[in-house]
Amino acid sequence: MITLAIRYTVDHNKLADFEAYVRALPAHIERCGAKCVGYYMPTKLAGPSNAALGLIDFPNLTAYERYREKLASDPGAAETLRRAEAAGCIVSEERAFIKRVPG
Repeated sequence: MITLAIRYTVDHNKLADFEAYVRALPAHIERCGAKCVGYYMPTKLAGPSNAALGLIDFPNLTAYERYREKLASDPGAAETLRRAEAAGCIVSEERAFIKRVPG
């Protein structure tokens, strides 16, 4: 199992737009063949108010590649991304694969 970790820098004045975006994502992610572990929004309790995180599980790299192909041609996913881009809520994204350490 591998996990795609997406670190977002978001416009802290547009958190509602970003939250709408990430609430729509699990349906697209699951439909395209991956498992949405979860999306995490910034809080005002501690840390930066513009950092968010998304985690998506794949059994292997081949499954990730198939997922990317399906996601790119998914009309619902494209519309969700279009709305986020129009809102300007995502400043940047960084992607990395990580692995879970059994505890």
